[in-house]
Amino acid sequence: MILLDYIVNLSMLSLMVSTPLVIRTFINHKPLKWLRLWGAIYAGVVSSVLVTLSVQEKGYSYDIRYAVILLVFAYLGPVPGLVTGSIALVSRLMASENWLPAIVGWLVIMLVFTVIDKYAKNLKFIKKCMILLGSYIISYIIVVPITFNVFRDNPIFHLQYLLFIILGVLIGGLLIESYERLHRIITEKKIMEKSLAESESKYRLIAENTSDLIVVLDKEQSISYFSPSHELVLGYKDSELKRMELYWILHPDDADMFDQIMYKAYEDNVAAAMEFRLKHKAGHWIDFESRCMPVMSENHVIEHIVMISRDISERKKAEEFLLQSEKLSIVGELAAGVAHEIRNPLTTIKGFVQLYKSENSHIEYNDLLLNELERIENITSEMLSLGKPQAIQMNRANLREIIENTIELLSPQANMNAVQFNIVLEEPDFFITCEKNQIKQVFLNIFKNAMEAMRDGGDISIHLGHSAEGECMVSVQDQGCGIPEELLPRLGEPFYSLKEKGTGLGLMICHKIIKQHNGRISYKSKVNEGTLIEITLPLAS
Repeated sequence: MILLDYIVNLSMLSLMVSTPLVIRTFINHKPLKWLRLWGAIYAGVVSSVLVTLSVQEKGYSYDIRYAVILLVFAYLGPVPGLVTGSIALVSRLMASENWLPAIVGWLVIMLVFTVIDKYAKNLKFIKKCMILLGSYIISYIIVVPITFNVFRDNPIFHLQYLLFIILGVLIGGLLIESYERLHRIITEKKIMEKSLAESESKYRLIAENTSDLIVVLDKEQSISYFSPSHELVLGYKDSELKRMELYWILHPDDADMFDQIMYKAYEDNVAAAMEFRLKHKAGHWIDFESRCMPVMSENHVIEHIVMISRDISERKKAEEFLLQSEKLSIVGELAAGVAHEIRNPLTTIKGFVQLYKSENSHIEYNDLLLNELERIENITSEMLSLGKPQAIQMNRANLREIIENTIELLSPQANMNAVQFNIVLEEPDFFITCEKNQIKQVFLNIFKNAMEAMRDGGDISIHLGHSAEGECMVSVQDQGCGIPEELLPRLGEPFYSLKEKGTGLGLMICHKIIKQHNGRISYKSKVNEGTLIEITLPLAS
């Protein structure tokens, strides 16, 4: 029966110790104010319950309340231990009329536990428990036989009692230590989850708000992740990119190079840089500079390749513009030097040909020679204008009047070639700030090119209006033979011409003049459908 009573005591101890631990672990993790005080009071309640389950032996009551008091001393310290011990003592005095052994035992144990805690407070919980438990057993073996003659009468009972005290301490200690470890694991997990969430949020913030393209490729070079910037830069939506292979939008000319670099990254585990072109959803190609970095698994096997790509279209344009500027500068200097050397002997030759014509007017080749000499003279003048920086004096001028004056100059030639100029005005006047003669030279060149493209005659339509940006736009549409689309980007290059006797300097000068006036010039053309030239110039303020 006594054994059964102690088992009931141990079960109640286990239940009441584990209940708050389970609540703190799985239900309420919030920090509790006055934790030590509330813990001491709760432990006192547990001790009081154990007092009610005490075992009676020869007029004395025995219970395992000191197992709870010992755990409080070991875990919470001496002050909470004294609080718990006081509650337990009151409960014992209320439950039994035999006060003397209860008070003496309480005083001895409280004194011993307090002294030990002072010297063992820096020890770990388990070690502290073992020391307190040992001191309790020694105190019990010494005090009980001396004070009360009960130990010698029934030693087996007292050994059973001490055994159950030990079991109570072990069970309670294991429960508390398990809770501590579980609490540490849960706390560390929460800290890790919070840190991971913050890290993920930070990197997601970077990935979702950068203009760079971030792509993660697997071994099959399929896209496993892409940053939201793809829609902004390339125009493809998430749903489209998820079903897409990178090769579908990679420029065919860059595919071999891309394969080689990716293979090297996988095989040699080295980061690599490259440039390639991707197709925008609208159809045009965009230049990218990319860096590829292999990502290894825990087994040191490359699982992914992270590619960070940046749109370098503007940089490419700047480089091309710089190259073109350098080319123009060199060509201008060369052309000016050559033209200067040609012009002096040309003047002499032209003078003698004119003199020869006046004396031999019947020779039919005189006019042909003079015409060709004039053509050479015009070419040298154009070459000189390339290399010679001209002082530009900007004035307010009506663009409509400039265009009409240019058409008037070309009227005789237009009539001879059956060419009709049609001009449409959105407004009567368009004032710009310009060097009048230079702008006239631009339109003179463009109109002449349009007329030469229409060998059988036709209409040249001129539209003078506003661009989408509110600037002045002149559109010139002819009905000529047209230009292949792949050749349009080369228009304006020095010495590049589609005409049999052209030099390519005319359009080059036009580009230079329009640029000096902060304008733009563009071409649209199809073979046998004519050419459209659009010139945009800022309006005068």
